[in-house]
Amino acid sequence: MQHRKADQYRLYALFSKKMFGICLRYAASYDEAQDILQEGFIKVFRNLPAYKGEGNLEAWIKRIFINTAIEKYRERIYHLPVDEVIDYETLVSQNHGPDNLHARDILAFVQKLPMQYRLVFNLYALEGYTHKEIGQALNISESTSRSNLARARMLLKDKLKHEYSPVIRAI
Repeated sequence: MQHRKADQYRLYALFSKKMFGICLRYAASYDEAQDILQEGFIKVFRNLPAYKGEGNLEAWIKRIFINTAIEKYRERIYHLPVDEVIDYETLVSQNHGPDNLHARDILAFVQKLPMQYRLVFNLYALEGYTHKEIGQALNISESTSRSNLARARMLLKDKLKHEYSPVIRAI
């Protein structure tokens, strides 16, 4: 038992930072990302005996974390009040950023996207899922996936344009 705990700790130490980055991309908050991280590692540890050593271990672990984030989304979507409305104008019109564009700023913009847009954007743009795979994972149609991606990109572009217009023009 002690040997198993040491192995789990090594696995956690090796992958926790990278997996937390994935969790942050999908979560609505830092706290939610921590929850996804914890749930993801519990699933990794439970399913480790099923890992056959075929393929990349990191890719296998990453898939578990993405699926955990999708499950968290599914739990949340059924608990959202019907009247929850995203104020898109506020999302794209706030102007309080620094003069330089940083990865953490982009992550913050992505985290402000409506939940389904954020999931589709992450799965498509960052994880390389197809719209068919996204549709199956989120129980939406391929066309809805495409539409959500287009809207996510538009919102991100508008937000970046308003916050970083001098930087964006230079690119």
